[in-house]
Amino acid sequence: MEPSAGTAIYPLHRCKTIHLVRHAQGLHNVEGDTDHSAYMKPEFFDARITPLGWNQVDRLREHVKKCGLPEKIELVICSPLLRTMQTAVGVFGGENYVNGISAPPLMVANAADSGRPAISSLNCPPFVAVEACRERLGIHPCDKRRSITEYRTLFPGIDFSLIEDDEDVLWVPDSRETFESLAERGMRFIDWLWTREEKEIAIVTHSGLLCHTLRMYSKECHPTVRHEVSKYFANCELRSLMLVDRRMLGSDSPSYNYPGKIPAGLDVPSDAVDEKHLEEEAQEKTEPA
Repeated sequence: MEPSAGTAIYPLHRCKTIHLVRHAQGLHNVEGDTDHSAYMKPEFFDARITPLGWNQVDRLREHVKKCGLPEKIELVICSPLLRTMQTAVGVFGGENYVNGISAPPLMVANAADSGRPAISSLNCPPFVAVEACRERLGIHPCDKRRSITEYRTLFPGIDFSLIEDDEDVLWVPDSRETFESLAERGMRFIDWLWTREEKEIAIVTHSGLLCHTLRMYSKECHPTVRHEVSKYFANCELRSLMLVDRRMLGSDSPSYNYPGKIPAGLDVPSDAVDEKHLEEEAQEKTEPA
């Protein structure tokens, strides 16, 4: 019986689990979902999430806790924009911050006029901001970020060390990143995950990057799986996927594999013994009497 073409087996150490989250509803989404031209409004520069968006965050946080994900996730990666960082710390961060604790908060109280209390960085995974998982670049003010200096005052517990430029040098006012370039950037970001040692990672990013990147990865999947993977993300939707290192990009060694034969001793599989016995019988038959 031949193995099923629809089933594949891969070593566990060449796999990662990623939990993809689109940010909660932003101010720009309220108008932009019905009138795309609203995304051009300057007042939506680096849009924060709405009160409804915070309600979405609270609901997803409750779901995540019920699923036991906080104990599994080793790293949270977020796009360095207000709406993604607010969503990330609100969903995966610690409880409300208490004065006198030495660890810096993930988010200070009332960050970006959110009206929310400070969020603790205790009892939660590390958070890192990564430029490569930003939304489609250019033209729309909502997709332009603030300076990293300003972000550090609002989100002291997020690691911004991977971002080289303080000001936003990627966003330009007169040119929009192509869908092809966006998908390629997203795929490079996914490849970069193999440089990380963490095996279970949450990523809080944007609908454009998610949609176009996942379409590229799901091209060869069964139509049902392709739809599950690459369909449009709703605000604050969580979708969990498995990454498989088919190109040997990672260098992690197996965590659970065990070499066996310790202590050393005779260890010949029975089928190998049977095969050797058959070979000896065949040789005896060919030898002259």
